[in-house]
Amino acid sequence: MNIALLLEMAADAATDRIALVCDGKRWTYGELLAAARGAYELIVDSGASHVALLDESSEASVIALFGAALAGVPYCPLNYRLADADLAGLLGRIAPALIVGDAARVARLTPDQGHVVYPRAEFTLAAQEAVASDGADYDAGEGVAIQLFTSGTTAAPKAAILRHSNLVSYILGTVEFASAEESDAALVSVPPYHIAGIAALISSIYAQRRIVLLPAFAPDAWLKLVDAERATNAFVVPTMLSRIIHALDKGIYADISSLRSIAYGGGKMPLELIQRALDLFPDTGFTNAYGLTETSSTVALLGPEEHRAAHGASDPKVRARLASVGKPLPTIELEIRGESGEVLPHGQPGEIYVRGDQVSGEYREKSALDADGWFPTRDAGYLDEDGYLFLSGRADDVIVRGGENISPGEIEDVLLTHPAIADVAAVAIPSAEWGEAVGLAAVLRGGCDQPGDEELKELIRARLRSSRVPERILFVPSLPYNEMGKLLRREVKLILAE
Repeated sequence: MNIALLLEMAADAATDRIALVCDGKRWTYGELLAAARGAYELIVDSGASHVALLDESSEASVIALFGAALAGVPYCPLNYRLADADLAGLLGRIAPALIVGDAARVARLTPDQGHVVYPRAEFTLAAQEAVASDGADYDAGEGVAIQLFTSGTTAAPKAAILRHSNLVSYILGTVEFASAEESDAALVSVPPYHIAGIAALISSIYAQRRIVLLPAFAPDAWLKLVDAERATNAFVVPTMLSRIIHALDKGIYADISSLRSIAYGGGKMPLELIQRALDLFPDTGFTNAYGLTETSSTVALLGPEEHRAAHGASDPKVRARLASVGKPLPTIELEIRGESGEVLPHGQPGEIYVRGDQVSGEYREKSALDADGWFPTRDAGYLDEDGYLFLSGRADDVIVRGGENISPGEIEDVLLTHPAIADVAAVAIPSAEWGEAVGLAAVLRGGCDQPGDEELKELIRARLRSSRVPERILFVPSLPYNEMGKLLRREVKLILAE
């Protein structure tokens, strides 16, 4: 089953219902399907191997997603915040592509790779005006639907792929067709290259919920959209929720009484932040959704009733569940395994493994599934005796800042270019605003003067981007390594904490 069928079902059942709102423009389900079929014509005519998005969320991103599905071509939204060198490398790996978005940047970075590029408005208009060819075949099969590049470590980013069967399995297991009322509206503000954004689009369309897109998140704009569109559902990363609460505390007014449900995920939720949110939104149901790109989004949920029960509980065990990510979905198998691959008992931390039809675990380079179909998430955690999943860190030491995965290696490589830095380690440190932030432990090269914090921060900002700038820098005599020469990042975190 192709994900485009989900849009076709919605359009057949409610052609004139509003499907999408972006920058004040409204699209019905019938209009959205017609534009996707027009995009199909553009994609087929281009001969592209991929359909890429290099832009913020808009109606063009939705049209491109379903147009690519109809054409049987992978949809590949790119992180437009990447540095030029990194983006150029990704553009080369998907050539020749039909690219929607920043035409000038594509022309500057990859002028000779055969890309067909449409600015956002031009693509949308061309898709609307395209005439369906005689005998157009929209039965594109169940191949690769989505390709998302991982954040990478010190090596090139991996190309994670999700097949139509993975995404459809997730939707059919979590969403009831046409279950939304016509007044229901989902506010989507996560970036289009995040799996949560893609899952929110597809699930809302299958439920026939109105999608309200906010291309660039800002707390005041988010609140105004909730008020103006009477949004009933929303998904945020913890950093967004922190900024929304801060805006409300500053006195920004909005009528948010329509909000029945807020789901969050993409990073660690500080306990004090979700407690404050539960107090501030007493009539809103909160859901903690834990998942990964490779699992087609959510694999475990802590639901609204569990949030409220934990928040008001006197039993310490029940209250502790507010720090969990809930229980695995009924369609998901989940195990905690030790270093030798053995399944661990309740309460004992290890690496989280998952299995199910929605789990891809597949990359263009190779599959990460074991012989029995289990996917190692590289997340560490444990299950309590009642089956609640608690995360206890990242097995691969990735820093998750505001829902964005940050590789310590990329920061370390930049700092090691400084003549006064002999050794350095970047690790996650707790942050009330971001969930996690970057902390640095650095070793000064002999005979050199210690550089100032601002000098090192500016080096990182210039070579990478502001999200990689550390909140804390500490100079130490040496870094801890084991006998095999492996950096002990856990000990580095303790040093920074002290």
